Amino acid sequence: MATKSDYYDILGVAKSASSDEIKKAYRKQALEWHPDRHRDDKAAAEKRFKEINEAYQILSDQQKRSAYDQFGHSAFAPGGAASGFGGQGGFGGQPFGSAQGNWGPFTYTYTTSGGGDGSPFAGFDFGDPFDIFEQFFGGASPFRQARSVPRYSIALDFMEAIKGVEKEVSIEGKKRTIKIPPGVDEGSRIQFGDFILSVNLLSHDIFERDGADIYIKITIPYSLATLGGQIEIPTVDGDIKIRLRPGTQSGTMMRLRGKGAPQLHGRGKGDEYVRINVAVPEKLTNEQKELLRNLQEEGL
Repeated sequence: MATKSDYYDILGVAKSASSDEIKKAYRKQALEWHPDRHRDDKAAAEKRFKEINEAYQILSDQQKRSAYDQFGHSAFAPGGAASGFGGQGGFGGQPFGSAQGNWGPFTYTYTTSGGGDGSPFAGFDFGDPFDIFEQFFGGASPFRQARSVPRYSIALDFMEAIKGVEKEVSIEGKKRTIKIPPGVDEGSRIQFGDFILSVNLLSHDIFERDGADIYIKITIPYSLATLGGQIEIPTVDGDIKIRLRPGTQSGTMMRLRGKGAPQLHGRGKGDEYVRINVAVPEKLTNEQKELLRNLQEEGL
């Protein structure tokens, strides 16, 4: 039997890590290894993703973590030390033994109500790593007793989430076209009647997002910051031109009202916040240096 990896090593945290550090590490690892981001080697990503979620389920629970710290993986084996928690030995069977469906662009699992094995973990769906992924980012309770509606997750490009998009997907062998509304964000859940869709948002090279607000950094030349002038600012709706006032300082934050993402559950849009960084020239001609010396002598 292959030796299981240490849970702390899987999440990349020290054994003394706090609960918040474990949560942050889980979020980072889960986003990095979500199979929708590794279409070239989905099998390996799926395996790693399950390991990450198994590690988080243990280390995020103080009772389980304590047992793991004392006895290691054997604490959760049938008849192991964790059997003292419920009298039935561990978690009752294979940790990832629930029925899972097609991958496609989606991942999903059906679960049924927990059995009566006497374990305090009996109602916990330990077998669905994508379920805990949704719980962590969407806030669902991990102690649900039953679920009849399948849940799916899908990765969207940043601009697809901003603008909305139609996707053709395969669900249980049947092709369907789904319409995702503008403004969905990381962890958004959409009810499509016979299933629920959770959104996994990919990052963007320029834009960052916080709810409906967009953030961007712009670097301008020293001369433009000093004299002022017109610049182009990227927005999710295209470039716009704005005028900078003379003497703009590095670190200045500008607010562009209504230039953010659409409000998913409301009207209007968020705002775009532009942080201005001023580039100080590293190489100057002799003439430029002389001009700056003259300014320096005048106290500018």
